Formats: sequence, C-alpha cells, structure tokens
Amino acid sequence: MKITLPLKQHVGAPCKAIVKEGDSVKKGELIAVPEGLGANLHSSVYGMVEAVTENAIIILADEVQSDEYIKIKDTSSNLEAIKEAGIVGSGGAGFPTHIKLGADLTGGYVIANGAECEPILIHNVKLMEENPEIVVRGLKYIKEITNASKGYITLKPKNKKAVKALKAICQMEPDIEVKLLPDMYPAGDERVIIREVLGIELEVGKLPTEANAVIQNVETLKHIVNAIENRKPYITKDITVAGRVKDASKGKAFMDVPLGEPVKKYIDLCGGYIKPYGEIVLGGPYTGKGGDENSPVTKTLGGALVAMPFPQEVRKVGILACECGAEEERLKEIAKAMGAEVIAEEKCKRMVEVNGRFRCDMPGVCPGQAEKVLSMKKKGIQVLLTGTCGD
Repeated sequence: MKITLPLKQHVGAPCKAIVKEGDSVKKGELIAVPEGLGANLHSSVYGMVEAVTENAIIILADEVQSDEYIKIKDTSSNLEAIKEAGIVGSGGAGFPTHIKLGADLTGGYVIANGAECEPILIHNVKLMEENPEIVVRGLKYIKEITNASKGYITLKPKNKKAVKALKAICQMEPDIEVKLLPDMYPAGDERVIIREVLGIELEVGKLPTEANAVIQNVETLKHIVNAIENRKPYITKDITVAGRVKDASKGKAFMDVPLGEPVKKYIDLCGGYIKPYGEIVLGGPYTGKGGDENSPVTKTLGGALVAMPFPQEVRKVGILACECGAEEERLKEIAKAMGAEVIAEEKCKRMVEVNGRFRCDMPGVCPGQAEKVLSMKKKGIQVLLTGTCGD
C-alpha cells in the first residue's frame, strides 16, 4: 500500500522533508521538520520512500507491519515531548499544540473539547465512552504545563454514556469538572465553549487566552498522553466513516488509523458504497471539503463521508456563506458539481471582517436571513446553497 503524508498537516508553512527517494524508513521515524510555524512529521509505517514531492512524502509500506515504533527522543519537559511528537490540534484547525500550550494560565483554565461539533462524526464520543481515563490524564498534563488552576471537560448531554463515564472519573479529581454544552451547532467553537463554560463573551478574533484559558480537542489530549507516557509520535488518527456506505450509514468510528492511508481502505472496511453515491466529503458535513478515494488520512481529518449524488436539474443558484459552516469556496465547488451557475452571493448577517478575514460575531446564535434570500430571489436564483448553522 502507498502511504501519502502531506508536508502540510498543520497551521503554518509546509514541513521540509529530511528523507529522500529510496530511503528505508521505520514507523515513528522523523521524516520532515517544520520551517517556521509547524510540527514534526513522522512515518506511520515501515517501508521505502517512493517519492518526495513539493507537497508530500510517498512511502511504499511493507506488507508486514510491526506494532513497534521509533520513540521520540528524551526531553527535559512534557511540553518538549509534545513538540517532538509533532502534535497538532486533531479537531480540524491543526494549530501546533506545543505553541498553544506555551501560555501561562496561572489561576486560569484548561478545557477539553468533546463537543463532537459536526453532525455524523462519532469518533470523539467513542473515545470518551471507551477510554475516559486518557482524556482526564491528558487534561491533567496540560493543566500542569500551563499552571492552570481548573480543568473542564465539555460535551453534549445526549452522549449519555460518555457523560456517565467522565463524571465517574472526575469524582476523584477535585480540580476537574464535566460541563454540558447546548445540543446545537457549532457548540465546539472555541468562543462558544468559553461563553458556555466561563460566561465570557470573547470579541470576534480573540483567542481563549484572552479569558485565561486554553481549549484542546479530546483526541489531541490522547496524543499528548501517548507522547508523554509512551514517547509515541503523532502517527495515527481517529476517524468516522459514514453516509452512502453499506455497514456504516449512521457512522462507524475507526481508532488509531495510520496517517497517510487512503480513505478508500476504510470505506471498503464498511462494506463499500451504496449506489448511487456522490462525492467523498473529507471532514464533517458543515466544514468538510470534497475529496476522493485516494485522499489520505491526515492529522486533522475527522471523517470520510460518502454523499448522495448532486442534483443536476438546477441551473441558477445563490450562495449564502457562513464562517461556522461552508464558505464561498466550498459552496462554489458544490455548485460546479451540480452543473449550476452562481448568479448571486451573500454572507450571513453575523459575518464581520477582522484582519482581512470574515468571522462570525456570535457563533450559534443565528439570525433570520429572509432579506438576503429575497434579494437573491429577485436576481433569479432557482436554489439557495447555504453554509449557515441555523435557519
């Protein structure tokens, strides 16, 4: 099997490969390093480097794979171990974790994000249900690293098994508490979590550190524990496969998938496609992007969702973009796949421009959009494509 490891799996610039074509590599071996903002990249398999391109390292994996891996080097601190392991936020943003945890939060808070914000995705819930101890241990590590005084684990009340499992453990942790989030999208947005847990309204563009807090996805906490306790680099990812697949229409979680494997492998493990089917969405239904069977599992991939075919009858569409959901680029991609022409464009009322980027001024509190929709209808749209998280 060919393993494709993109050199950019994080916020920042692409990594620089330190291996070349023909090199033999071992699982866990460092194969690329950041140039500026970024994170180390390690091989997820034993094999031979088939090619090094501008964008990726391609490895031909050995047929037989050992569970053993090359451990990260000894470090003087837990924060340094996180850096060596190449950990980035697993929830999708991909910000390098060692930089995020460099904050001094004396008297502040560390928060585990278990919202499983995107519909259909279930792997974070499975982690909390089956291995709640690793979430709590990870939160304790980052609490110590940042000098925070209090830890919270946030999730939705509908995930009853996970809530019960985490509350049982937290009874023995006086400084860690389970907090329930509203069952809405985007409950996992960092500003929403700060609002719901700490009662602080962060201004648009402000980070949780403004509230003396740091938020980490629960899977990221698992990788932190693996780095500190097992000296394991970030070489596997938890994902959800769902949609038009035979054995997982409502979602199936795969844990510890080697980075770089093609998503088609896991679609096949779900029994293959239900026909007819359309595009493969990489990520969640709100913010995912179109991919294909050969798209690799990356450090930030949450799901591989097989969609219905796009309708082809529509010719004129309007798009209503939103920071919390699909933005213009994705909506135009969908319109093109429908064979349609975009004749009108609008943004959600809550979108405000901050430092050259449009952001939502109050995530999860959605206004009516009637005025914008009527305006586009006057321009002749037949169908509205929207990325907003409400109506």
